Amino acid sequence: MTERLFLDQPALARTTATVKASDPAGIVLDRTVFYARSGGQPGDVGVLRWDGGETPIADTVKGEGETILHLPAEGAPLPPVGAVVEAAIDWDRRHRLMRMHTAMHLLCSLIKGAAVTGGSVGADRSRLDFDLPAPPPKEEIEAELNALVAADHPIAIEWVDEAVLDTDPGLVRTMSVQPPRGTGRLRLIRIGGGETPVDLQPCGGTHVARTGEIGRLAVLKIENKGKQNRRIIIAPAA
Repeated sequence: MTERLFLDQPALARTTATVKASDPAGIVLDRTVFYARSGGQPGDVGVLRWDGGETPIADTVKGEGETILHLPAEGAPLPPVGAVVEAAIDWDRRHRLMRMHTAMHLLCSLIKGAAVTGGSVGADRSRLDFDLPAPPPKEEIEAELNALVAADHPIAIEWVDEAVLDTDPGLVRTMSVQPPRGTGRLRLIRIGGGETPVDLQPCGGTHVARTGEIGRLAVLKIENKGKQNRRIIIAPAA
C-alpha cells in the first residue's frame, strides 16, 4: 500500500519516502505526494532524488491494489529498493491543476439539477459535460463563477462514513463514475462554510484552500455534444 499524503495535505510538494519496488514499468514508494491519474485529473510529474542519483517522473498512475506507480522517464536511472528518496512534484503544474479542479466544482454548483456526464482537468483549460436539454447563458455562467472566486470561500476536506451515499445519493453528480466503496470512508470536498455550502461532493482530487486562490476565470465556449449533452470549457482569464 502507498500512503497517499495528497489526500489530506494537497499543498505538500515534497516528502521523503522508501522505495518498495523499482522497475522501468513503475516505482513504488511507501508514501507519496504524487497524485495518481484518476477522476479526470492528470497524474503528477516531478523527480525522485536519492544519494547518488535522481530520476524524472513522467506520470503517476494507480497500480495493483492500493499501490501508486511513479513512471520514470524513458531510460532514466532507477533508485534501488530500500533507498530513501526525496519525492518532489512539479508544484507549479500541480497548483494550476488544483485551481482548475476547484473551479470545476464551482461550475458544477452553478448547473443545478443536471448530472455530470464527463469531464477533464487541465492545467490550462478544463471541461465539464452536463446532461442538459439547452445550453446555459455563457456570460451569466462566467460572471457567477467569478463571483464565487471573488467571495474567497474556504475549502475543506471531510472524511465521512461511506454509508452516507445510501442516505444521501444526491451527493454524487457524475453519471458514469461512482466513488469507490469498501474502505468504509468517503472523502468529501466542501466549498463554503455554514449550513448550506456552495458545493459538497465526493472527490479524490487535489484542491486549493480557498476559492480566491483560483484567480479570474473565462468560459471559453459552450458546445452541444448530443441531444442532451452540453460541454462547458473554462480556463484562467487572460
